Amino acid sequence: MIDIAPAPALHAIDEDAAWEAFHARDRSADGRFVVAVRTTGIYCRPSCAARRPRREHVRFLDSPQAARAAGFRACLRCLPDAVARDRQAVAAAIAAIDAAETPPPLDRLAAQVGYAPHHFHRLFKRATGVTPAAYARARRTARATQALAAEPSVTAALYEAGYAAPSRFYADSDQRLGMAPGQWRRGGEGVSIVWTVAPSSMGPLLVAMTERGLARVAFEDDERALSQSLPAAELRPADTPTRDRIARIVTATEAPDPLLAEPARRLSFIEAVSRALLDAG
Repeated sequence: MIDIAPAPALHAIDEDAAWEAFHARDRSADGRFVVAVRTTGIYCRPSCAARRPRREHVRFLDSPQAARAAGFRACLRCLPDAVARDRQAVAAAIAAIDAAETPPPLDRLAAQVGYAPHHFHRLFKRATGVTPAAYARARRTARATQALAAEPSVTAALYEAGYAAPSRFYADSDQRLGMAPGQWRRGGEGVSIVWTVAPSSMGPLLVAMTERGLARVAFEDDERALSQSLPAAELRPADTPTRDRIARIVTATEAPDPLLAEPARRLSFIEAVSRALLDAG
């Protein structure tokens, strides 16, 4: 066994959970801690594909820096030192999308953070659960609902939200508003909405649907905000089959990287659930 200097490990209460994440190769644990193996002198990210050592040969350390200070060296297979850089790149791309008036293309985003487009696309989706384009679509949808409430006309709202042409906005409104933009501005006039609240890994999630699409998906535990934003709509609780179907989809959706900013995590999760609901029909 290689002689390794002592180093601060995670609190003992966390070690069972850390071992479970390591044993399961849980990608969401990458960056939260590193796994140092005494018999090899190497430290890895939790999701490393290498064969699992015996538990008594493993230490869980808070960071690559702590592992290096203790005399371990980085695994050349999983490259644990790259986790922080990957997360910073995803966070920078999220900030760029949030700040852009129109969704930036993948090539530009990847170039800004120094990655090849295909690799960055995969990296972004692994961290957030959605693609860069899907995250940008979710951001634009959020802006569209705000603009519809604030702007003097639908036309002004669509350009304020970042749409380049009315046709795309009206095409999106069916799925993303569940109704025509004019109906949304009139408080859901003439629209019937079914709603339910489903438990998720990030908290209670309200899902409200029409025959055309999604009227609202938000982290809320009742229908009050839905009723306030669409006071002219007919609201009905979802029946049991619909409620169960939505709950299965929400429960199956994985939470984004816990170390990303909370607003980005919430928007990504909402988009992932929305896409799954729309795909399910």
